[in-house]
Order: sequence, then C-alpha cells, then structure tokens
Amino acid sequence: MTTPAVSAPRIPEAVHRRRWAILAVLMLSLLIVVLDNSILNVAIKTISTPAPTGLGATQSELEWAINAYTLVFAGLLFTAGLLGDRLGRKKVLLGGLAVFGIGSALAAESGSPAQLIAFRAVMGLGAAFVMPATLAVLMNVFEREEQPKAIGIWAGGVGLAIAIGPITGGLLLAHFWWGSVFLVNVPIVLLALALMLWLVPDSRDPNPGHVDPVGVVLSVVGLVLLVYGIIKGGQLADFTDTTVLATIAAGVLVLAAFVVFEKRSDHPSIDVTYFKNKVFSAAIGAIALVFFALMGVTFFSVFYTQSVRGYTPLQTGLLMLPLAAAQMIFAPRARLLVDRFGNRATTTAGMLVIAAMLAAFATLEADTPIWLLEVIFFLMGTGMAHIMTPVSVVIMQALPREKAGSASALSNTFRQVGGALGIAVLGSVLSTAYRNGIEDKLGALPAGLRDVAGESIEATLGVAAKLGPRGKDLVGPANDAFLHAMHVTALWGAGVAVVGAVVVALFLPGRPTEGQRGKEEPELVAAAE
Repeated sequence: MTTPAVSAPRIPEAVHRRRWAILAVLMLSLLIVVLDNSILNVAIKTISTPAPTGLGATQSELEWAINAYTLVFAGLLFTAGLLGDRLGRKKVLLGGLAVFGIGSALAAESGSPAQLIAFRAVMGLGAAFVMPATLAVLMNVFEREEQPKAIGIWAGGVGLAIAIGPITGGLLLAHFWWGSVFLVNVPIVLLALALMLWLVPDSRDPNPGHVDPVGVVLSVVGLVLLVYGIIKGGQLADFTDTTVLATIAAGVLVLAAFVVFEKRSDHPSIDVTYFKNKVFSAAIGAIALVFFALMGVTFFSVFYTQSVRGYTPLQTGLLMLPLAAAQMIFAPRARLLVDRFGNRATTTAGMLVIAAMLAAFATLEADTPIWLLEVIFFLMGTGMAHIMTPVSVVIMQALPREKAGSASALSNTFRQVGGALGIAVLGSVLSTAYRNGIEDKLGALPAGLRDVAGESIEATLGVAAKLGPRGKDLVGPANDAFLHAMHVTALWGAGVAVVGAVVVALFLPGRPTEGQRGKEEPELVAAAE
C-alpha cells in the first residue's frame, strides 16, 4: 500500500518548504473574488437609490448586477480550469487577476445600471480564471495528508472575506461614493500579482483536456435564459406570462442540449461520468443547494437591516460579522468532526442548522431584538463551515491530483450556479410576494408611479419620499409587505436546505472504519458508499 511518506517526493523540497506562504498568497487571490460579492451585498441599497447617491437601479437590475458576474464566472470556470491545466495554473492566475482588476476599475466608474452589469461581467471573466487555479495550485503544493487541513484553511479564507467585505464596504460608503466598493479591489490585485510572481510555482496537467467552446456557449446561454426568465417573472409578479415561460423553457432546453453534447463529446467541459459516483454527486449537490439558500437570503437580509430597521451600510456590515466569524472559527476545525462522526453526520447536521436558521428569518419583525439576528447569523455560519470543508475535501480527493483544476471548477461551477439561481428564484419570490402585498395600498398613485412603486421596498420608499408628507402613509404598509415577503422567501430557502440535508444523509459516506481511517488513497472517496 502506498503511504504518505513514499509519495512525499512528488512535491519538490523548495516548494514544500514555502507551502504555507504559497497558501497565504492563494488566499489573498481568493479573498478579492469573494470579497467583491460580500462588499456588494451592503452596497446594493445605496446603488438602488437615485443619482447622485447611487444609480437608481431597480431590484431586477440589482439581481443582474450580481448575476452578470456569477453567470459569466460559472459558465467559464471549466474552460478556465482546462486552460490552467494546459497553459499552467500560475499564468492563468496572473491573467485572471489582471482582468478582474481592470473590470473593477471600470465598474467603479459606471454611469448607469447597464454599464455596471456589463463591467461586472468582465469581473466575472477574470474571477473565473482565479478561483479554480487557487485550489488546483493548493492540491499541487501540499501532500495528500495535509490537503484536508490546507483546504480547511482555504475555506476559512472565504469566511474571512465574508467578514471583512461588508465592514469594508460600509466604511467606504460612509466616506466615499458607491464606486469605491469596486475600486478597492485594484490595490489588492496589484499586491497579489507581485506576491504571486515571487512565490507561487507553476504547474500543469501532463495530459490536459481540450477546450470545449460549444459546451461553454451552450452552458452560458442556457443559464442566462433560465435566470432571465426567473427574474422577469419576479419583476412582473406573474410566472404565467408568455415571455417568462418561453424564456425559462428555452433555457432548460439549451441546458439539456448542453448535457447531451457533453455526453457525446470526446473533450467535454464537464465529464458527466464523474456524476455516476453518488458520493461525488451528493457533495456537488450539497454545495449548490446551500449556496442557493444562502445567497438568496443574504440578498433580502440587507433590505431588512437597512430599509426596515434603518441601519447604515457600515452597521449592516458589522451585523454580518457573526456569520463570517463562525466560518473562520469552525471551517479549519470541521475535519475534526468528520474524523469522529464521518462526512454524512457532519454535513447533514450542517444542512439542518442552515434550514433551521433560514426558517428563523420567518419570525423576524421590525422590532425584533437585534441580538436574535446575530445568533441566527452565527449559527448559519457554523452550519456552512461544517458543509463546505467536508464536501470540498470529498470533491477534490475524488479525482487524481492532475485533474485538480477540473475538480475545483466543478465545485465552484455548482456553487456559483446555485448562488445565481438562489438570487434569481428567491429574489423573484420576494419580489412577487412584495408586489402582491403592497399592490392594494398603491391605488391612489398615478398608474406610472404605481408600477414603479410596486417593484421593491426601496422603490416604494423612493416614491414616498418624492411625495413628501402625502407619502408617509406608504412607509408602514411597505415595511409590512416586505416583512411578509421576507418570511415567505425564508421558508422557501429553508425548504431547499432540507432537500440538501436529505441528499447528503442518503449518499455521503458515513464514519470510516478503523481499517479505512489511515488510508490516503485517491480511490477512497469513489469506493465509499
């Protein structure tokens, strides 16, 4: 049997000595990719306010500002992973960071919601080349026995970004214009580029796959059509609308064509044979479902804290601190629970905690003690830490080291797609429930204003402010309608998390036996049933 000691020479001694410094640089690169979305979360209310404070973006435009980044990111991850395997992960990392930095600078100077959406897509293009390469490099500088620990620290870096993102965004918005939340990425990119040139070794797959342009186009077009239809349905508060149904159906058909094409291709973007392994499929599904629920709830929680409760962006960032702190505390330690109780028990418990905390959002009112929200955020972060670390290890160790880029791309693709659909679906549920709740209170408004005011709580409050004293009567109903919509949306999210709990309880491996405990072989995950 091959032992870790025998496999040690696979990592050059010079690289092995500086592996922790390399991990720190990789986490800095990861930081800006995750930081960008967590900063944007506290800025969405500011961006939704009219110029000169913001861009006057509607709720659907805000969803697109988030999803333009996410969909390009998710659609190109596999191509980026394959290019990293072929050209070298370090080269791809450097190029991705440079594009991300340029996109950030352009987004900061956006003059309209449409420009912001376009430049966010450019940022997504750069990020797609950063995320899979960081994990692929990690898998090639750490020996197998250290990989779970390194992945745990890497996952903790996500928690760090989630922590400092909202606080940094709040501080910037307190002193500068909204575009500063994007411009702050530029100096971090420059620092990461310099450190990467100095420290990070290059690596590539000796037998890389072929780039699959048809698959990339089909996946991106299918996802964009699907998400557009869902968001449009929420905007209209009518999912039976012909345009909505046709767009969603077209998206589903294109994605089905993508799957058929990938199965028949001799160089697919996604090797669908990976999904014959139930353990691997369950781990990927868990990532998608947890981010579906989490991203959707994060989207509406900002409007709850700022629009209903009246907190500033900085205060909102500080309120989210427990969510990130829990991830930072527990993500590196989650492997200890896995060693004791197994992947199945640890991940199922994490999913059930997430479901319970999402359901707890349905109990929040305008005057609920704020410490209860802090407890919910902390427990949500705890649950997430005990999902992400175990499933990341399962996914990365399911494939050979040389395919690390593909494994990372798969993990991140489903995470991003899950998050994008979470924002689209739960955002549309929120929008539909809100419009239905406020509609009968807008009867006195002119027809044009009525449509605008009904789209979101920010739109209603914006119309109320323009009406002066006459608009004060809209504030109370707007808050009530939003709270009801938030409760409905939270319960939908909780239901999705319960589905995730069932999936991982059925298919992830349980506690390893004494005979399995010392094994460090690549086939371990594939053999576990």
